[in-house]
Amino acid sequence: MSIALSRSKALAALLAAGALVLGLSACGSGASSSSNAASGPAATADAASAMPDAGNGAGNGATAAAAARPFGAACAAVPKDGAGSFAGMAQDPVATAASNNPLLSTLVTAVTQAGLVDTLNSAQNITVFAPTNDAFAKLPKADLDAVLADKAKLTKILTYHVAPGRLAPTALAGDHKTLQGDSVEVTGSGQAFTVDNGAKVLCGNVQTANATVYIVDTVLMPAS
Repeated sequence: MSIALSRSKALAALLAAGALVLGLSACGSGASSSSNAASGPAATADAASAMPDAGNGAGNGATAAAAARPFGAACAAVPKDGAGSFAGMAQDPVATAASNNPLLSTLVTAVTQAGLVDTLNSAQNITVFAPTNDAFAKLPKADLDAVLADKAKLTKILTYHVAPGRLAPTALAGDHKTLQGDSVEVTGSGQAFTVDNGAKVLCGNVQTANATVYIVDTVLMPAS
C-alpha cells in the first residue's frame, strides 16, 4: 500500500514538472513572436517615419522637376503637341527642332542661308540663344536683307548665339564664350534673364536632343 502511494506521488510530481516545462516553452515562444513582430513591416514603417530626412527626397524631386521645365511668358505660344511642342522638340536636334517651332521661322531661314543646319544638328551639348521672328523684325528690312545675303557676316552673328555646354538656369548668369569667339553676358536669376544688357529671355530652358535653348526677344550682335 505504501509502495503504491509513493508511486502515485512520484507520477504526480513528474506531471507537474512536465506542465512547468511546457509553460516555460510557451512563454519563450510568445516572446520570440513578439520580437519577430517588432522587426516586421510595421516596425520598418515606424523606423522610416522616424528618420529626419524621410520627406526630403520627394520634395527635392519635385523641385528638380520644376527646375527642368521651360519657363517664361512666350512658352504659352509653343504648340501643346506635335513636333513643335516641348516634348516634340526634345526628340530632335536643335536646328530641326527650331524648324518646327512657329516662333523661330526667321531664325531657321537665317541658319539655312548660312549653311549651319548640319553644324548645329551635329553639335553635342550646346546652349542656343534663339531670337524670335519679332526679334528679327526689329532690324530694318534693308539691314536684315543685307545680312542674309552676306554668308560670312551671317555666320558670325549666328554663331555668336551659341555657347558650348548645356547651361541650366542656375548656371546661366555670367559670361559665356560663344562659338563665334566673343563672350555673351547674361544677367539675372530665377526666371528673369537678360543677355548682353538688351535681349530678354522670353522662354527659357527649352530642351532639344542636343541643346538647351533660351528664346530671346532681340538679335544679339557681336562686337567684332
